[in-house]
Amino acid sequence: MTEGTERGRILDGSATAKTLRREITEGTTLLKQQTGRVPHLAAVLIGDNPASETYVAMKQKTCAKAGIVSSLHRLPSSAAQQQAEELVKKLNSQPDITGILVQHPLPSHLHEQAVLDCVSLEKDVDGISGNSLGRLISAEPAHPSCTPAGIIELLKRYNIPLQGKHAVVVGRSIILGKPVALMLLNRHCTVTICHSRTPDLAEYTRQADILVAAVGKPEMITQHMIKPGAVVIDAGYNRVEGRNGDVGDVHYEGAAKQAAWVTPVPGGVGPMTIAMLLRNTLLAAQGRFAE
Repeated sequence: MTEGTERGRILDGSATAKTLRREITEGTTLLKQQTGRVPHLAAVLIGDNPASETYVAMKQKTCAKAGIVSSLHRLPSSAAQQQAEELVKKLNSQPDITGILVQHPLPSHLHEQAVLDCVSLEKDVDGISGNSLGRLISAEPAHPSCTPAGIIELLKRYNIPLQGKHAVVVGRSIILGKPVALMLLNRHCTVTICHSRTPDLAEYTRQADILVAAVGKPEMITQHMIKPGAVVIDAGYNRVEGRNGDVGDVHYEGAAKQAAWVTPVPGGVGPMTIAMLLRNTLLAAQGRFAE
């Protein structure tokens, strides 16, 4: 990636996710032919968060298209910690269920991580339990967290080299910033983690061969903060009053003038997240039924 690199090429998450879903559908068909079994994703929904309702419905619809069985297990917003944990443990014990997704955020009175940590390693297809994240730190096998894994898969599909590159991740959440930094480190990048309170953030972002924006602040990363010829991954998704549509954490038009590759919002990282959830669910089923 040099000063003369072509600028503004799109890393198309929508097209890549479509290819992935086709591959997953082929995999579920083959698994059924070989074993008579299919993947089964159980979603846990606690409370009545409208966004969570929408996300779960979308995931169930996508599962059906890929030949994956999905089931929804609800608890009221008043559910106690013990109820939530017992539901997850019950799903762990059911052999036909190969993947469990606890839709977050949970109601504020619940200890969310404790509920997530009840999901068994084999069924944690969302990849965000403490056990799964611990395996990521030690580079041991586990289902990877879906959005970070989607970013890595997108880079892989576009043949973006990682080894020896300087990756800067802006964001430190447990479901995105931290795991994607570890995934990049495990692929031999030199990784810098920044966040919204990093002084002179641009000093770091301008050094990035690969820049991942996952801070949750609309269009925080502007053109002057990007190294010419960099690869820019926008993992943000923000609703801004008065704007037509959603925007990412990167100012797209500016990034397209400066970066060699850039993900759009929407149509970049988002579609990859659900595709990776389906792939994790298929892999979990293959591990259970094809033994």
